[in-house]
Amino acid sequence: MNNTPVRVAVIGIDHRHSFGQLQGMLDAGAQCVGWWTEGTPGTLEGFVKRFADLPRVHDRRQLLDDPSIDLIIIADVPSLRAERAIEAMRAGKDVMTDKPGCTTAAQLAQLRTVQCETGRIWSIDFSERFEVPAVQTAADLVFKGEIGDVIQTVGLGPHRLNAATRPPWFFNRSDYGGILCDIASHQIDQFLFFTSSKSAEVISASVGNYANPDHPELEDFGEVLLRSESGHGYIRVDWYTPDALPTWGDGRLTILGTEGTIELRKYVDVAGRDGTDHLFLSNKTRCEYINCSAVPLNYFDALMHDVKQRTETAMPQSHAFTVMSLALEAQAMAERRGALK
Repeated sequence: MNNTPVRVAVIGIDHRHSFGQLQGMLDAGAQCVGWWTEGTPGTLEGFVKRFADLPRVHDRRQLLDDPSIDLIIIADVPSLRAERAIEAMRAGKDVMTDKPGCTTAAQLAQLRTVQCETGRIWSIDFSERFEVPAVQTAADLVFKGEIGDVIQTVGLGPHRLNAATRPPWFFNRSDYGGILCDIASHQIDQFLFFTSSKSAEVISASVGNYANPDHPELEDFGEVLLRSESGHGYIRVDWYTPDALPTWGDGRLTILGTEGTIELRKYVDVAGRDGTDHLFLSNKTRCEYINCSAVPLNYFDALMHDVKQRTETAMPQSHAFTVMSLALEAQAMAERRGALK
C-alpha cells in the first residue's frame, strides 16, 4: 500500500469554498506545499488566518513546476477556473476545483480534451453534497434500499446575498457564469447521483432578477426542470435568504422513492432543532428524525485514494463533465425575467 501523503497546493482563493476544499484534504492526511492567488481578494485575510503556517508563493509556476505536488486545488474567479485547471493538468497535476468547474461550453470542451490527453483527474468539490454529513447519510440510506427506487429529487439552494461584501466579479455575468451554471450545478449533481442517472434532459429553465435592479447582470433567481430515464428533478436557487435566518441559506433536498421519502434540512431546521444536518426518513417501517451532524464525510479520503491509485471512487470523471454540461445547457436556454440586462 502507498502510504506516501498526497501533496497539494492551492491556486486561487477568490471564493471561500477554498477554505473547505483545503481543510478537507488536510483532514484526510494531505500535505499542503503552498498557495498562490492573484492580488488581494476579500477572502485573503480569513485564508491567511486559518492557514497561517502555509507559505504564499508569488508565481504559480513555482507550484505547477514542482514535481512533488500531486493535486491542485482551485477556487479562483469562476471564469478562470477552467484555464487554471487546464494549466495544472498539462503540468501533470490532478485537479480539485470549486463549482462551477467552468462557465462556457468552449471551456468544457477544452477541459474534456485536455483531461483525455493527460489522464489527470478533474474533480469538482460539490460542497452541498461532499461537505454535508446529512447528504452522506441520505446516500447510505438510499443505496441500502430504504426508500425503494428514487424517482425524483427536489433541490432548493437559497443563498444570502451580502451584496456589500461581494467582489465586482460576483455581479458580472461573464465572470460568474450565471446562477444555473454556478449554484444550480450543486442540485444537478445531486439529481444525477441520487437517481443513478448517467445523463438527463433539461426540460425547462428560467432565470430572473427580481430584487437587485442596481445589478442588472446578477441573476438572483433560477429554476430548472430535469428528466432522465430513471428520474425527475426540480431545482430552485436564489439569493433571497432573509436577514433573520441564522445561517447563509435554508438548503433543502427531498428525495422521493417508490417506498419512502427522505427530506434533508442541511444547514438549519427553521423554528426546530438546533444545529445542522437534519434528516427526516419515512418508509414502510420507519418514520423518524436522524441527526447526521457527526457522520464522517468520505469525498476527500476517496479523492486521496484516487490520486494514488488512479481510480474514480470520489466521483466518476464522466459525472463531473455531465453535471457541467447540463448546467451550461440550462443556463443557455433559460428564459430571462425581471430586471436582467
